[in-house]
Amino acid sequence: MIIGVPREIKPGEARVALVPSGVAAFTAHGHRVLVESGAGLGSGVADAAYAASGAELVPSAAEVWGRADLIIKVKEPV
Repeated sequence: MIIGVPREIKPGEARVALVPSGVAAFTAHGHRVLVESGAGLGSGVADAAYAASGAELVPSAAEVWGRADLIIKVKEPV
């Protein structure tokens, strides 16, 4: 399964739905994880931490939404 994590865009929302340890858990079970570049910055999580945990960084939310089978978000889609 391909799991996607887009950056949160709702005003005032800085959280991210999945941290690197979650990425590692999903990838350890054979899933692919796509993370939009910059998705974790509001929570203090750098792109490099996601990449080190096995995530594939993608440049846009559109790519996350287009490629993922499952989207993980904090807030509802805006």
